[in-house]
Amino acid sequence: MWLWQQDSWPAFTWNQKIIAPLVRQTRLNQGILLGKMASQCNDQNQSLLDTLISNIVHSSAIEGEKLDAFSVRSSLANKLGLSEDKPFPTTIQTDGLAEIMLDAIENLEEPLSQKRILHWHSCLFPDGYTLLNPVIGGQLRGSHPMQVVSGRIDRPVIHFEAPGREILDVELGAFITWFNDSKEDTALDPLIRAAICHLWFVTLHPLDDGNGRITRLLTDLALAQAEQQSVRFYAMSVGILANRKRYYEVLETTQKGGLDITPWLSWFLEILNETFADVLCGIDETLFKTNYWLRIDQTKLTSEQVKVLNRMLDGDFEDGINTSQYHKVAKVSKATATRHLSALVHGGCLVKSEAGGRSTRYLLAR
Repeated sequence: MWLWQQDSWPAFTWNQKIIAPLVRQTRLNQGILLGKMASQCNDQNQSLLDTLISNIVHSSAIEGEKLDAFSVRSSLANKLGLSEDKPFPTTIQTDGLAEIMLDAIENLEEPLSQKRILHWHSCLFPDGYTLLNPVIGGQLRGSHPMQVVSGRIDRPVIHFEAPGREILDVELGAFITWFNDSKEDTALDPLIRAAICHLWFVTLHPLDDGNGRITRLLTDLALAQAEQQSVRFYAMSVGILANRKRYYEVLETTQKGGLDITPWLSWFLEILNETFADVLCGIDETLFKTNYWLRIDQTKLTSEQVKVLNRMLDGDFEDGINTSQYHKVAKVSKATATRHLSALVHGGCLVKSEAGGRSTRYLLAR
């Protein structure tokens, strides 16, 4: 019996003792992130652009589709009214992806409707965008069973089967009504609402293709509504892609189980927390790099020294750099590499590791 076949579907339940602490931690990390971005980000448009590119590219990568990030960037920049020094040619697909991504995070008060969902789908699958994919954008799936299957043709493994076409319209209508009404439900935490939204829609699987990407757009919309703001600085699709195997495992287990969705909510909140942590780490690294160059007089450094320090600040050589590595990166002789490294230590740019001799490594001075 699939999840949607349960007698009380979709009356989901969960263990509040397990979920409540996760919600509190997620809320705390969300507040820290938004506070840091508000105080430290000098160019919020650029940060928004970078996040949206990451979200679109990673969401497609989850489904095995590789997008040209430069085309996506130019499409988003055009939609946001931002100028680019070197604009890249866009496509009807990247323009469509930019349009629906911005719709999902900016039009927070517009009610969800089947028309809106199908418009997103038509942007995912524009006319003639690929001859290899026969999916017609902008319409619900046909009468054939919608199953997720793997294995041999003669011995298929059915991981999931969605509701039949004969009940799909009613089921989708119920989801849309819930999505709009639950936005004002003060008893339902907005983060849990986003997790339920994700699970519910992907379980309905109402489209021939693109269900995962539309699901993640709806999740982005729910998360943006949870923050009561349109500017977003994190892309949950990055976390899902990094944990794709576990994502499908938890989803399959949940869809084969009862209406207690505690494991699904736990996984969703944990991935959201990982996403926040990664962004916060990136902010700290950017701040460190900025502050590092504020206290270093670059006029006293050679171009090779600046190049190596920037490589180290960008995360290369996390365990420090040695003379041989400096020689290769800076393209100088080993004797010159030794002199450069000594000068960087003397100038307070680097510090020597405790290990001596050939094991000596040089680390960024903090």
